[in-house]
Amino acid sequence: MTDVLGTHDEPTPLGCDPTDLARVEAIVRQAGTSFAAGMRILPPYRRYGMYAIYAFCRMVDDIADGDVPSLSGPEHAKEREARLNEWRERIGRLYDDKPQDALDRVLHASIRFFSLKQKDFDDVIDGMIMDATGPIVAPTEETLDLYCDRVASAVGRLSVHVFGDSSKHAERVAYHLGRALQLTNILRDVAEDARIGRLYLPKELLARFDVPADPQKALSAPGLAGVMQILSVRAQDHFRQAFRAMKKCDRKAMVPARMMGGCYLSILNALTKRGWAHVRTPLAVSKVSKAVGVVQAFAA
Repeated sequence: MTDVLGTHDEPTPLGCDPTDLARVEAIVRQAGTSFAAGMRILPPYRRYGMYAIYAFCRMVDDIADGDVPSLSGPEHAKEREARLNEWRERIGRLYDDKPQDALDRVLHASIRFFSLKQKDFDDVIDGMIMDATGPIVAPTEETLDLYCDRVASAVGRLSVHVFGDSSKHAERVAYHLGRALQLTNILRDVAEDARIGRLYLPKELLARFDVPADPQKALSAPGLAGVMQILSVRAQDHFRQAFRAMKKCDRKAMVPARMMGGCYLSILNALTKRGWAHVRTPLAVSKVSKAVGVVQAFAA
């Protein structure tokens, strides 16, 4: 079976129209996601299921971040929230078997084929609304964990079903790997986030290390390194817990999760090597470093 068109005597992935599959794949290709390698190794029907989930995530994330030109700027927060709630209604229509366009149809097929839960899609949207109506600045520990669950672990819950494991152990993988990835994102992007008025570091840790709960002032605070160090240890622990849970899952199903986890582990390793006192220094992760991270993930 080929990536999209298949042959005349083979069914297309998920029973979808080849044109619909191509349109969804185009969204993924245009995004240039670091997760592409982990998705490409999947057999076609699982790969396109993941492409559909990623395309959904990409589109709602663009709305939340104001990357859609007509929705950028703080004055458009209400419009962003409304657009995200339209997506909630759109997902609801898929569960009522009423797809309307190419992405709808591939998502609908994936929902049916992999028994994906509507709540997980809704959780992702709720996480995006947290950003869309923000900016998030110095959330409580509880709010930060909720945010990580919605924007990352919920995606993991959808993904493990597509990978081929819906066990409780796979749910633990989603729980821990999602938090590991999101905390790594936060640590990597703290300076970039500050430029747009965001600060995802929890206020309890900021207060403990006498760091101002202000995105720009926090970057030059002497105590920032202590906050970052603690969050990095948490991320490392979530990676360990995720890889431990993977050992209890279907081994083949966890290959893409290990690859994705390994790529992000390489980022966390590079951040640790750079040091937490240099958050403004651009981070470069070599292919060799990424390969080392992947090896670590498979050896864990």
